[in-house]
Order: sequence, then structure tokens, then C-alpha cells
Amino acid sequence: MSRTTRTVLAPRVFALADDLSGAAEVAAALGLRGRIVLGPATAPPRDGESVVLDLDTRQSAPQDAASAVRAALAYADGGVVLKKIDSLLRGNLAAEAAAYATGARGVVIVPALPVAGRTVREGVVNLHGTALHTTDAWRAERGAAPVSVGAALGGVPTRVVPLATVRAPAPALYDRLRALVAEGYHPVCDAETDTDLDAIAEAALQLGPGIRLMGTGGLAAALGRRLARADLAGLAAGAGAGLPGTDGDRCAEADRDHPTGTDTPGPARADDVSPAPDGTPSRPLLVVVGTAEPTAVAQIAQLVAAGAHHVSLPAHTLTDLSTRPPLNIRTEGGRTPDGVTVVSIDGTHAVHPGAARSLVTGLAHAVAEAAHDSDLVLTGGETARRVLDALGIRELLPLDQIHHGAVRSRTADGRHVVTRPGSYGATDSLLRIARALRPGLAPPSDQPPSDQPVAPPVPPAPLGEPT
Repeated sequence: MSRTTRTVLAPRVFALADDLSGAAEVAAALGLRGRIVLGPATAPPRDGESVVLDLDTRQSAPQDAASAVRAALAYADGGVVLKKIDSLLRGNLAAEAAAYATGARGVVIVPALPVAGRTVREGVVNLHGTALHTTDAWRAERGAAPVSVGAALGGVPTRVVPLATVRAPAPALYDRLRALVAEGYHPVCDAETDTDLDAIAEAALQLGPGIRLMGTGGLAAALGRRLARADLAGLAAGAGAGLPGTDGDRCAEADRDHPTGTDTPGPARADDVSPAPDGTPSRPLLVVVGTAEPTAVAQIAQLVAAGAHHVSLPAHTLTDLSTRPPLNIRTEGGRTPDGVTVVSIDGTHAVHPGAARSLVTGLAHAVAEAAHDSDLVLTGGETARRVLDALGIRELLPLDQIHHGAVRSRTADGRHVVTRPGSYGATDSLLRIARALRPGLAPPSDQPPSDQPVAPPVPPAPLGEPT
């Protein structure tokens, strides 16, 4: 029997993230192509697809985080390479950046996330106009916030590209980036708007092979917009118009069933949620909230007002697994008309930030049995990763974005999983997510859900994970 051969394509984008909610945010920003892989990587990307790899290193030791980045880069064979970083500069940024820069001609660094009010001017991250290091946004961290992006990157040699250069007529930005890379520096670009991010992404891609990108979901979104324009150009020309170092052809398998919109999801399609004979969804919906900050508490309250059942688990039962039997939704949560149960950590008593990982691990253990036959909403990257690890789920196919950062994906067995950073969303966030998955869930009578895009607020100190 003859075999059909085809050209092996480089991945369109190979992206690395340090937590799962960040990985999903990047996948949505890139236009929902390809897969989200729960690392470490075990195989190279398939032909022509985009892959976002969750390294799960946010809480790792710096040397382990650096090793994970180096190992993952072995799979970045051509195409565009992107390292997603936290917009508040948290995590093992210095160690991961040093590992990421090794072997690259240069790294273009773009920490701004305008949709969340996080901008960069003169190399300093500002949170709603206030310098990050003068805010309390790091109060759940063990140390103080860095005074600049350069300080956060440690020994990585950087130079700031000021806003005036970013906004100057072409080719000023490209020329400055090229000059800095030639001198051995990694450019840190100021940015305050999506237009700034688009200009940076365009100039960085023009630098050609060997250049890597590092930034937030904002930079990923700019890259996604550039991908979309390249696709349109390719269609108009009758052939792929790819990015530097990539093939413009699309992988049909990776794109199948992937909507192209991001913030305008409809209700779950009939083939995604099969109803039971009585018309209710065939699976319960389990919402797992890994933080107990005031915003999350208000989000849970709206969901409960719409008919969801709430189970609050005391923190001490989560850090000592021997004292807490696995949660059974049908005995503890009941079966609400729409099958929605929300599980959270009881925030009555404060918990030291150092206990974050053990708390979330205990929470994942508690809900694992109930999660096996449920659709899932998981808030916080650490929470999401621990729950999916407990279920043995290694890949997600992103479908759409319910609101910024709330990404709906599908598992290999057909279940829906929505991931969202713990600090994101207005008070109706969980309700909006639940109604996207269960359209029959009524809004609370006193406060209908908003149809406007929401920007993440500044997070109060979390009880569970730092998101």
C-alpha cells in the first residue's frame, strides 16, 4: 500500500506559560489555534499548528523553572516563539528569562497588558497609572515588587525602548530594536495601548529568525491579530502568507471546530453538551474557586443567587488530606436544576501565602472524584492545573473566550473546561461563565449579568493561590 507524504510544517507559534490560566489566555489571544499542553512537553508540535505549553513553574524553585524553560525550547523548531509572563512581574521571571534568552539572537520584551490597566513607561510597570512597586499588588508575595522590568529580569542585559520610539513613524522602531539586538541587549518596550503592542509585534517579527518574544497576553493578542492579517493576505493571494520563519499553510486538523471570535461566545452547542432525557445537561457543572478574596466571594454570591449550590471547605481540612473525604456532589452539593455546584475555600481565617500550593493541592484532591464526570470552571492557574493533573488531563483544545481571560476549552472526552486567572472578572464573572455553559441558568433578579467586557481589578490578598 502506497503512503502519502506531505511537507512537515514548522509550528505557527510555540508559546510557553508558567501557569495554566496564563496558557489558556495566550491560546485565546492567538486566535484559538492549536492545543494547550500541560507540560512538560513529551512530543514536538504537530505539523503547522500553534502550541501553548503550560510549564507549571509559577511556584517552582528558580533553578527548576529555568530547567523547564530550557527543556521546552528543544521543541521550538522554527516558527514564532513566545514566552508568556505575568503582567505584575510575578513568578520566576529572572531565572526563566535568562534560560529563555540563551541561544536566541535577541528577546523583545513587552510586559504591558492595557486591557487590565497594566502599562509600561520608561521601563516601569504601572498599574492603573501607579508604579507597580508603590502599590500593594505584591502583598501576597514573599518579597517586594521590582522597581522596573530590568530589575525584575536580574542579570539579563536589557535596554528600554521608550514610548516615543514605539510610536515614531516607520522604520524607527524596527531600526532601534535591530541596533539593540546587534549590541547584545534585549529590548524592553514601553507600551500603553493595543496600538503600541501591534507596532512592537510587527517590528519584532521583521527582525527575522532567532528573535524570541516575551510578554503578557497583550503581546499574544497583538501576535494573534498579525496572524489573522497574514491568513487574510494568504487567502487573497491564493497561497500562505506566513510570518518570518513559518509556513503560511494552516493545519486543518488543528483548526477544526475552533471558532475565531474571542469575547462573543454563544451558548454551548448541542454537540458539546448532550442533554439528558429530561432536557437537563448530561453532566453536572463544577465550579472550583481557589481563592477567597472579596471579588471571588462576590462572584460566588451571584452564582448562588442564580441557583447554584455552594460548598465551602475549611482550609485546615485541605492541608491535612487525612481529615477530608473526597467531595461527592450528589450527597453534599445535591443536584440543582442546572446541576451547578461551586466549591471554594472558607476564608474565615487568614492563611499564610506560603501555604498556597498545599491548599490548592488539597482542594484538587477534595474535588477530584466529583470532577471526573463534570464540566469544569477552574479559577486560578494553580487551581486549574492541580485539578486537571488529578484527572490525568494532559491537553485542552481551546474553543472561545467568555470574557477576557475566561477561556472555554474541550477535553479529549468531550467535556468543557473553563480556566480563568483568580483575580480576573467583575462580580458577575462566574455567573457569565456558568450561563455560557448552562444557558438555562437564570440571572439573579437583583443584578443581571453585564454584557460589557470586563477588565481585571487589582486583586486583594488571596487566601488560596496568588493567581
